[in-house]
Parts: sequence; C-alpha cells; structure tokens
Amino acid sequence: MRITILTIFPEMFEGFLNTSIIKKARLKNIVEINVADFRQYTKDKHHRVDEYPFGGGQGMVLMCQPILDCLNDVRRENSHVILTNPTGEKFVQAKAHQLLEYDDIVIICGHYEGYDARISDYVDEEISIGDYILTGGELGAMVITDAVTRLVEGVISADSIEDETFENGLLEYPQYTKPVEYDGKTVPEVLLSGHHENIRKFRLYESLKKTLQLRPDLLENRELTAEESRMLEQIREELAAEEK
Repeated sequence: MRITILTIFPEMFEGFLNTSIIKKARLKNIVEINVADFRQYTKDKHHRVDEYPFGGGQGMVLMCQPILDCLNDVRRENSHVILTNPTGEKFVQAKAHQLLEYDDIVIICGHYEGYDARISDYVDEEISIGDYILTGGELGAMVITDAVTRLVEGVISADSIEDETFENGLLEYPQYTKPVEYDGKTVPEVLLSGHHENIRKFRLYESLKKTLQLRPDLLENRELTAEESRMLEQIREELAAEEK
C-alpha cells in the first residue's frame, strides 16, 4: 500500500513517520508513506497557498491551484483521494477496514478557514475524525494513516487486531500484567488459572460490561449470541443490585 499526504507542514510528520508501528511498517516496505508539500506548487510569487474568500468573511481559504497541481503530480490511475474536512464522513474502525481495499491512497490536509470548494470535485470522499475543529487536517491525516497502516497484513499480528476495541463491535476487556498485586489491588484469579475457556468467558463478560456502561450504543445494532444475551442479562442484574 502507498499513502501520500498533501500538506504545507511536512515537518509535522517527521516524528510520526519515524516512530513505533509506522516506522516498522515503512522499514519492512509493507507500507510506503510519502509527504508532499503543496506549497512547492504555488504559482504565487510570494509562495502563498491561501487567499481571502470571495464575497468577504473571516480567515483565509486554501487555493485550488497549488493543491490540485500537486495532486495531479502524485496521483495514480488507481489512487483513492481523501480530503480531511470536519463536514466529512466520521472516521470509524469500519472505514479503516474499507480503505484497505485501495492500494494507493492520497490524503489532502485542509487548513485555515477552509478550502476552495472546487477541490471537492477532484476527491473521492471527505473524512472527519470527529465533531470538533482543528487548526488543520494534518492530525486527521495521521489518524487515518495510523489506523489503516496497522491493519495492513504483516504490520502487526492478526491476533492482536482481533481482540482490540471496536474490532468485534465491543470495547476491549481490561488487561493486566506483572506484578500480580500492587497497592492491594490484585489481578483476577481466572487470568492466572491457565484455563483458556474460563479466561475467554471472563474476557467476553468484562467486554460486554464495559461496553454496556461506556458505549451502550454499540450494543443496539449488534446481533447477540445466546451466550452474550445471557451474560448481558446477568450484567444488568449485577449493576442494578449495585445501585440499590
């Protein structure tokens, strides 16, 4: 997979590209990640990439010429082009999986008060990472790149992905490691038992409980197994008893 990010702040990506999972994926040549500075494409003598909006208003608007010239230079026939935009589709784990279908992804980082609306005619979709406003789309581009990269085969183990929050529609169960006891708090005995079936049931129970308490919306459209239904009933009784 190749991911190309169009930005006017390429320096923001130096740490991101050379740290942790992203760095390992690049060194293994599993994922190629490039950063293109679209300021280099401006035809303005002062190297500007933004201008005041026609019709008046506050702030500056990104011009289409530098971005689209840069896009034309980096895109391939099979490129899937994304524009980071707070009005776009909200980015969730399912979208990260959908983006795995593409071998070549281009992400355009929006900035300032907005961008020339004509840019939208040259992208395949617009994505938002949440209902809040950031200074620019660089952080959004990093979030999308990180979420997709870690799903690419060979980057991390498949087993690690399967148990993570949102992968199976539930929040992940609590995890523990050494020491067994700290400040009077101990690891649940079942995790030390070596009994794999009991551990599986414990983790599923805790995952359902955590989801019910923190993100009950995730359970609304979930097709529950008979085991999950029994556990949820037990969890609700347990929580109701605690409230009394």
